[in-house]
Amino acid sequence: DAKVPEDSDMRGQWGRRPQETIDRANELLDNFAGMLAKRGLRVDRPTCIDHSLPATTPDFHTDSQFGCMPPRDVLLTVGHEILEATMSYRCRWFEYLNYRPLMQQYWNEDPNFRHEAAPKPRLTDADYHPDYLSEKIGVAKRLKWAEEKFFVTTEEEPLFDAADVLRFGRDLVVQHGFTTNLKGIDWLRRHFPDHRVHAVNFPGDPYPIHIDATFTPLRPGLILNNPQRRLPQDQRDMFERNGWEIIDAAQPSHNSPPPLCYSSTWLSMNVLVLDPKTVCVEASEVYQAEQMDKLGMNVIPVDLRDAYAFGGGLHCCTADVYRDGECEDYFPKA
Repeated sequence: DAKVPEDSDMRGQWGRRPQETIDRANELLDNFAGMLAKRGLRVDRPTCIDHSLPATTPDFHTDSQFGCMPPRDVLLTVGHEILEATMSYRCRWFEYLNYRPLMQQYWNEDPNFRHEAAPKPRLTDADYHPDYLSEKIGVAKRLKWAEEKFFVTTEEEPLFDAADVLRFGRDLVVQHGFTTNLKGIDWLRRHFPDHRVHAVNFPGDPYPIHIDATFTPLRPGLILNNPQRRLPQDQRDMFERNGWEIIDAAQPSHNSPPPLCYSSTWLSMNVLVLDPKTVCVEASEVYQAEQMDKLGMNVIPVDLRDAYAFGGGLHCCTADVYRDGECEDYFPKA
């Protein structure tokens, strides 16, 4: 509950969400999928398991699970491979099962497809610092911890969520934070020896969970950065040496997240880039859409805010599987 604002109706909640919110979110996701299909994109959907059920392993028990709205958190596509992340939340341990039917389908369709799964972590108590999320700890101390790179997860075993990874051709930029530890980043480095793996962190975020509402590439040479969570200068050097511009994202249009949502208002910058000139922006995020327009992007407004509570925004709820193009080197100057 520590990540949830004190006045949020999400505090203390668990189990199945109200049916009307489920129906509304499904309606919005169906509309989004339909829009993408009309633009010529193939859209595959997961096969949902019942996430309201408890999850138990020999090492832990949790009374309910998470969901399958954000495949970006679980699946990482690199070249011909789709990698299942370890996941770092106990309630998300079995989430990969939603995507196994699709993985089998891709295996049957494409002889070059590689389906890989990172080692499943045990997620015992040794994986977490005790009392880290205590409500007695204020934001100032949490910001200091973030600056010191002291997070809730320990280095007991490799942990990473796929949504902490950004792909820049031959380079993978990985956020070190709550959901990805240094062992997880090292595991990715060993697993992808033909790629350069870079660890980054954002000291302005007291709860650094996933990178895609903090650091958003729009096209080669241009990145949006959350102005409250700026990339430290020493980590910007790689981008600046190679001619990349990092600009502040526009302010969110909302002062608070929607009901029963634990994500921040910065889902405003959780956009889906379809190509270097086309971007999907949540329809109510007028300031972000205006900024994209000024940057020369064709903006597609998409109504998704009422689905935020199920796991995120437009980038979160998608995971690209097949794209045209070659593996470029965007950072030739080391």
